[in-house]
Amino acid sequence: MAPHPETWLKVLPEGLFCEPGGFFIDPPGPVERAIITHAHADHARPGHGAVLASPQTMALMDVRMGEGRSGAVRQVLDYGEPLLLDGVRVWLQPAGHVLGSAQVAMEWQGSRAVVSGDYKRVPDPTCRGFEPIACDVFVTEATFGLPVFRHPPPLGEALRLLDSVRLFPERTHVIGCYALGKCQRLIALLREAGWDGPIHLHGALIPLCQAYARMGVALGELRPATVAAKAELRGAIVLAPPSAIADRWARRLSDPVVCLASGWMRVRQRARAKGIELPLVISDHADWDELCATLAEVDAPEIWVTHGREEALIHAAEQQGRRGRALRLVGYGDEDEAGVEANAGDKAGA
Repeated sequence: MAPHPETWLKVLPEGLFCEPGGFFIDPPGPVERAIITHAHADHARPGHGAVLASPQTMALMDVRMGEGRSGAVRQVLDYGEPLLLDGVRVWLQPAGHVLGSAQVAMEWQGSRAVVSGDYKRVPDPTCRGFEPIACDVFVTEATFGLPVFRHPPPLGEALRLLDSVRLFPERTHVIGCYALGKCQRLIALLREAGWDGPIHLHGALIPLCQAYARMGVALGELRPATVAAKAELRGAIVLAPPSAIADRWARRLSDPVVCLASGWMRVRQRARAKGIELPLVISDHADWDELCATLAEVDAPEIWVTHGREEALIHAAEQQGRRGRALRLVGYGDEDEAGVEANAGDKAGA
């Protein structure tokens, strides 16, 4: 009889640990061996002894942290390529969250667990889409794990932004967006919606956009906003870290229309509290319906929830006839939340 994953995949103070394989997944601090699902700062930390990730995640960690700082020994693993780690068969599968994001699938003695990391289910031209894996235990986030969170079609949000640009041609539209993933996805959405002019970037967003371009993601003409004259930015679209849109940096723009691209913009009180004139509900996390559909699709008899709105998703899993468990892992934030980007040490912000 195959061992239950709870006998070999354990929650330790250092994070989620695969005991027979001797590795952690997205540990909140330096460990001897780590597998990283994606390059966001709350999942990818520097200083590991050995680190394994997708090639794109490894490259993005170099941009964020500085080359080589993710681990003393570094190994890349392409999607679908199996690797044996001390008897545990490991492979990575696309998660659809940001470029290079991966689910970590593990098999040991006939038992299979999948750690999904952060994920979304809607198409995104800047990264590979989520690919479900049948398993015995599915480990999921629940950032938007409440029925109130149902994200609108993202292209419609980009079209709303362009409608506002046409309505206020003398004003600068400045959109707060996280530097890794959200920025590049928003650019791609604007291109799909018909904006073929230049898009201006706060300096903090440029290195990661350049990294995406090096890895084959076409973003069109991008210009630094920091060197543009105020007159040049009338009628322009400017992207900036969320921490910059309420800062004096944004006040140098031409009568700015302040926007924020985030799943949290579904909550009107948050938009008002942050002084957002045009909230754009664009998220790189699965919404409530997508979370519930994913649980049904992977068809795991047991669901573990790492962080977010755990109770509601566990209840939904139990209604599907699955056992639910809250892991309550520490150290995970939400890159959709404006405050995360304020960390200048992240290399993607500042």
